[in-house]
Formats: sequence, structure tokens, C-alpha cells
Amino acid sequence: MGFRAWACALVAASVTLVSIASADTSVVFTKDEITVINDYFARYPMDTGAGKQKKSKGLPPGIAKNLARGKPLPPGIAKQQLPQDLIRRLPPARTGYERVVVDGRVLLVDIATQVIHDVLMEAVYH
Repeated sequence: MGFRAWACALVAASVTLVSIASADTSVVFTKDEITVINDYFARYPMDTGAGKQKKSKGLPPGIAKNLARGKPLPPGIAKQQLPQDLIRRLPPARTGYERVVVDGRVLLVDIATQVIHDVLMEAVYH
């Protein structure tokens, strides 16, 4: 590969990476979604099976810290759907994304890649 072809490939890859990075930061929970989710769980805490045992039976720290923006969901992680009543109160999730509950967090996840785009920490437990 000549220098010119290599340089063009490098520029194209850089543009692609910048586009991907820009897209990642643009898909997040809206202020309205955050308000609806927090208000709902403040009134109706979700029984996630962990309840009061959350601290002793939650995810291992290494896995829990990976529930962050830009990271893929760990394989085999237990996801719960939002309650139907809450889903009805929210606008439809953006095409290609889903809202799920994992370890007391509400996540906005890319369905195809399973990459986390936004996290509401401790929204479920209050």
C-alpha cells in the first residue's frame, strides 16, 4: 500500500471513529425520561429480588463497575424489563435501543451491540 492510500485510509478511519464517538454521546436519557423514571420508582420501588440484601448479594464489584456508559453489558447478565405501567408513561425508546434494569440501575442499551449509552444509578431503590 502506497503512502497516499495509507494516509487516505487513516483519515477515513479517523472520521469514522469521530462519528461513532459523537453518536455515542448523543443517545442518552432525556430530562423528561429521567424525571418520569425517578418519580415512578420513588412511588413504586421495584422488587428486583435483591431488596434489602442488595449490598450483600449485588453484583461483584468488577462486574458492577462495568455497568457504565460506553461499555458492553457483560455476557449473561440478568436484565429486567421496566414495569409496564412505567413503560406506558415514557415515550417509546429510540429505535434500536432498549431500557432495562440491572442491579438497581436503569440502563439505555443499544440492542445490536449491547453497549450501554446511559445509566441512571440507584433509580430503582431510592
